[in-house]
Amino acid sequence: MRDIDRIMEVYESAKSYMRSQGNSGQWVGGYPDRETIMNDIVRGNHYLAEDEEEGLLMVFSFLLGDDPTYKVIEHGHWLNDKPYGTIHRIASSGIRSGMLDECVRYCSRQIDNIRIDTHADNSPMQNALHRLKFCFCGIIHIADGSPRLAFQKDFRPEIRMEIDFHFDQ
Repeated sequence: MRDIDRIMEVYESAKSYMRSQGNSGQWVGGYPDRETIMNDIVRGNHYLAEDEEEGLLMVFSFLLGDDPTYKVIEHGHWLNDKPYGTIHRIASSGIRSGMLDECVRYCSRQIDNIRIDTHADNSPMQNALHRLKFCFCGIIHIADGSPRLAFQKDFRPEIRMEIDFHFDQ
């Protein structure tokens, strides 16, 4: 909670970046708001990565278990029905590149089956997910009914890699 102001600054910076890349439809109307992030923190689902010299690098939410948003998928199907973790609300400060890679490495050490979704206009995220070999699985709808592109990756434990900095919850 002591980092909430810095966390919200990262989200604002990420929104500006998305708008500069032509993504004007994602994270609108104040989302993600302070209350959403504080709820993630209270539940133990919000993470941040920081470097002593560079400061706050990235924030994200990671949930283990069924995500109600992912119960219905259209125009495709999930890779499997194994237990999974979901990455939500990932945002980078822009200080260091490769933050999605680091987030995915961390999360894949917690569970070897990861799901994530993004807005159709978020081409940088889609490109990064394809580069990381996530499979496009179909379309899901978030709570407000908006469609999102849904991706999944099933990791084999023997190929998981360690990360080189610490995540605080």
